[in-house]
Amino acid sequence: MTSYLLGVSLVIPRYLMPYGHYLDPVAEWLVWYSGIPLTIGMALMLFDLLYLLQHRKPNLPVRYDAIDRRRVTVALTAYNDEESVGPAIRDFADNSLVERVILVSNNSVDRTFERAVEAGAITHNELQPGYGRCVYRCLSEGAAYDDTEFVVLCEGDLTFRSYDIEKLLAYAPHADIVNGTRTVEPLRQHQTQLSTFMYYGNLFVGKLLEAKHLGRGTMTDVGTTYKLCRRSALLRLLPALNPAINLEFNAHLLDRALGLDLVVVECPITFHPRVGVSKGGNINNLRGLKVGLRMIVGIVFDWRWMA
Repeated sequence: MTSYLLGVSLVIPRYLMPYGHYLDPVAEWLVWYSGIPLTIGMALMLFDLLYLLQHRKPNLPVRYDAIDRRRVTVALTAYNDEESVGPAIRDFADNSLVERVILVSNNSVDRTFERAVEAGAITHNELQPGYGRCVYRCLSEGAAYDDTEFVVLCEGDLTFRSYDIEKLLAYAPHADIVNGTRTVEPLRQHQTQLSTFMYYGNLFVGKLLEAKHLGRGTMTDVGTTYKLCRRSALLRLLPALNPAINLEFNAHLLDRALGLDLVVVECPITFHPRVGVSKGGNINNLRGLKVGLRMIVGIVFDWRWMA
């Protein structure tokens, strides 16, 4: 594709520069010899999408597993979030669907842990640094409680709200994991750390993951923390996850879940401005680009290169 675009772009010097006609055979060679595999590749992609997709999709009835008890365990990640962690915990704890709130501090150096204790959360301190370590600890601690059928993973920075649990539970009978998506514009506040570049980058990586597991899911947001997981699915999934993977961990989790034939369904959630300073992949577009490229490498090649 690069060769093809280069050949097309030579039209500018060919017509503007003296002796530009000497570039004619070069442009013709680039366009012709790169255009053939490009055209064949596009045709094969269309054949895959329009024909093979129908044969690769599992021929299964729509899943519906009734929920016996509409109560969830909430597990929140936090890293130096002393400004937001108290209000975030109270927001979830006051929700009638929440049995308990767990907070995992990723070895915060401010008063995050203290504020979480004051707000009434079951508090743990994950000493090993890294977003993946923190999320993995959240899911492990949440799955340890067998009195709730679901574990809701979220963050303690007030970018998400507890009222969306009702929506996640509405999708829960159809899935093992309900992944929140921040791509519905009316539900996403304008001034958030998810820039336009990161928004479409997230969508691109989601579609790449969707192509890898063609016919098994619709993916539009691989970077969101907010998700609902069946406890039974987590017990299968956790041994397959590598907590050493850092900011790319959510994409890693979804990839592994689909690889284990777990059913993943997306649910639109609301997204709000962060309280405090972002420390993750949303610091700036350059950081987001690096995280996105590492997600692509993990999805296309192997996640062991990311640890």
